[in-house]
Amino acid sequence: MLLLLTGCKTPKLTVADQQFARGEYFAASKTYRNVYNKLNPKEDRDTRGRVAYQLATCYRKLNQAARASAAYQNAIRYEYPDSMSYYWLGRSLQMEGKYEPAVDAYTTFLEYVPDDMLAKEGIRGCRMAIRAKQAPKTRYQVKQAKIFNSRRADFAPMYLDESLNTLYFTSSNEKATGTNKSDITGTKNSDIFVSTKDEKGVWQRPEPAQGELNTEHDEGITAFSPDGQTMYLTVAKRSPNADSSVEIYTSRRSDASWSAPQRLEIIRDTISALGHPSVSPDGKYLYFTSDMPGGFGGKDIWRININDRVGSLENLGPQINTPGDEMFPYARTDTTLYFSSDGHPGFGGLDIFRATLNSTRDRWSVENMGLPMNSQGDDFGITFGKGEEGFLSSNRGDARGYDHIFSFVKPDIKVTISGWVVDKDDEPVPNAVIRIVGDDGSNQKEVARDDGSFKFNLSRGVKYVMQAGAKGYLNVKQEFESDDAEEDQDYGVDFILAAVYKPQVVENIFYDFDKASLRPESKAALDEMAQILKDNPGVKIEMGAHTDRVGTEIYNLSLSDRRAKSVVDYLIAAGISPERLTWKGYGKTVPKTVTKRINKEYPQFPEGTVLSEEFINTLSEEDREAADQINRRTEFQVLTLNTEEW
Repeated sequence: MLLLLTGCKTPKLTVADQQFARGEYFAASKTYRNVYNKLNPKEDRDTRGRVAYQLATCYRKLNQAARASAAYQNAIRYEYPDSMSYYWLGRSLQMEGKYEPAVDAYTTFLEYVPDDMLAKEGIRGCRMAIRAKQAPKTRYQVKQAKIFNSRRADFAPMYLDESLNTLYFTSSNEKATGTNKSDITGTKNSDIFVSTKDEKGVWQRPEPAQGELNTEHDEGITAFSPDGQTMYLTVAKRSPNADSSVEIYTSRRSDASWSAPQRLEIIRDTISALGHPSVSPDGKYLYFTSDMPGGFGGKDIWRININDRVGSLENLGPQINTPGDEMFPYARTDTTLYFSSDGHPGFGGLDIFRATLNSTRDRWSVENMGLPMNSQGDDFGITFGKGEEGFLSSNRGDARGYDHIFSFVKPDIKVTISGWVVDKDDEPVPNAVIRIVGDDGSNQKEVARDDGSFKFNLSRGVKYVMQAGAKGYLNVKQEFESDDAEEDQDYGVDFILAAVYKPQVVENIFYDFDKASLRPESKAALDEMAQILKDNPGVKIEMGAHTDRVGTEIYNLSLSDRRAKSVVDYLIAAGISPERLTWKGYGKTVPKTVTKRINKEYPQFPEGTVLSEEFINTLSEEDREAADQINRRTEFQVLTLNTEEW
């Protein structure tokens, strides 16, 4: 009986190993699973450990992180003698978003291989992800583009040309060529699909690309020449008697139909895989992924001159390529490259990175695109439309490990400044003109609306000078600096303009009791007055001081005169020419007339009322004090105005 049982197990395990060796991970996972379940946990510990490790590898290749984690843990439990179990367990846990356990697994692996860079980068990526979860996400907004997606894998979107009206992508959906399903993936072999926008700009349901592109082989991951007439694509041809051949092909377009793909010879080596083409915007270079010798480990990103391929092959170097896999390049400009990697610190699986070439063109600066552009799963195959919007591929949220297409957009940061231009009676100033000049060279001008309101769009981190003015009013300037934070901002500023045709009260000027000396709290108002005069150099004014009804007329005239002179002396000391200033004390001879603004603050006094001594004597004691306070004031009156300087 024991011999019979052994005879049943061995052929199945041999079959599984053969499937695994051919890269048929979907088929091998099923066979290994059956073998594993039939092995005795006590008597077949060693075999169970090896089968669990092989099964975990199949799940990892199929992007089924949760199943891979469980299987690697089983391999470790059965003491499978390969320290890589801990490394791959860390990778799988990281792809599940279980960052703390992933760090523990990586740390255990480093006890066996202390200098392993990929494990160290894995720990860095996990810790980065933990911090990122607690910090605000980037401003990108990512959502699934349902119109393109099926129940199978859909990935690697790419615009045909700069019109941005046609999108090609790769899919293994049910419309793909053939009826058989791949033993490698468990789905049909991939084909190239296309979607176009209708006259309203709405994407239509995708259909297989027309022409001779799609066959029983795996086709996909496309790129296009700048004119949209040449397609570069990855083709994986498989035959029963040889390993799969993954190479880059080209196809020519005639109207909407594509010719049969022709192999593009990049290297004569037929063992190395070449794929994931991307054409530079000028059409000069072809970027691609390959595991050919001469790289930095795993798959690297290379480029070649399309029109002069001989001798132009070059690896993009150690700033971009790592001992891990760098794939899916996307050349956005001649100095900006996007790619995916599991070798740089990331959130799990493949992450999308942006590489920027410095001014001397000898070094790349690489940065992770952050959340939510990246996730704990695989994120790759990015393409941009206008500005910071486009599409990417990700298997986030899919327990089967299938990839789908997501749209992304980074809304423009809206920095604005708004407010009102009013006079000192809180009335809108008609035809007020507001100018704003930034140290970035910007210069804007706007006429306030009928209600006095205005609004400008600004930039981040810029120093601005604003000026508001109108005919018959003095100009007012204000300065401020916009924040450089990556968030919407709306600044508020109001301009209160002084009319030149009537006296204007200067608020918050205080004197010592029964004296002409200015109190310290008057400084802010006086400095503002001095600035107004500096902003209006063609203006000459009279400073006038007024008292309340208490005291004799002669005394009040003398006191108010001295007070007005104190203000003039302060303005002269602040840099205002004496020739522009006169003063006069009015005592109690010019009582204040109630304005709309005063009425809002003191509704007991009707607008237009003259606060004369006779009127005040008819009021209650509380209202008399309020009226006296209104009459005690310092005003200025424009005497002359140089219209040329205005």
